[in-house]
Amino acid sequence: MHTVDEIVERMSGQGLRITDQRKTLARLFADTPGYLAPKDIYEYMGKTYSGLSFDTVYRNLRVMEELGVLEQVMFEEGVKFKLHCKDHDHHHHMICLQCGHTIPVSYCPMDQIPVPEKFKVVRHKFEVFGYCEECSFQESASEGQ
Repeated sequence: MHTVDEIVERMSGQGLRITDQRKTLARLFADTPGYLAPKDIYEYMGKTYSGLSFDTVYRNLRVMEELGVLEQVMFEEGVKFKLHCKDHDHHHHMICLQCGHTIPVSYCPMDQIPVPEKFKVVRHKFEVFGYCEECSFQESASEGQ
């Protein structure tokens, strides 16, 4: 888990100006192990910063994602953000739909996909959604009752 200081240092090291709002975002993500929807982040930030616009929050999330501080994942209900993994090597994720637990996967399926000669891959994402062992166990336990 990242600390607030590590997140702020990472943002600062990427040239991002550290404002109170960005420190608050860093604290929120340091305290949240899973994924957060922009709407939830906006509501949280609005409690401290009156007059803050959704666009400002979303712009900060995008900047933090572009700098590698946050990761963006597209869920069925929309985009969500979480802290970027400490693992900086190229990897993908298995994500529990119940608790948000994320397991890094170092194998890259792009290694097996033939890319046409005239196509240049710039970036890609690969996420697998399912249920972790604990959530699968809870699910099957509740079905037996």
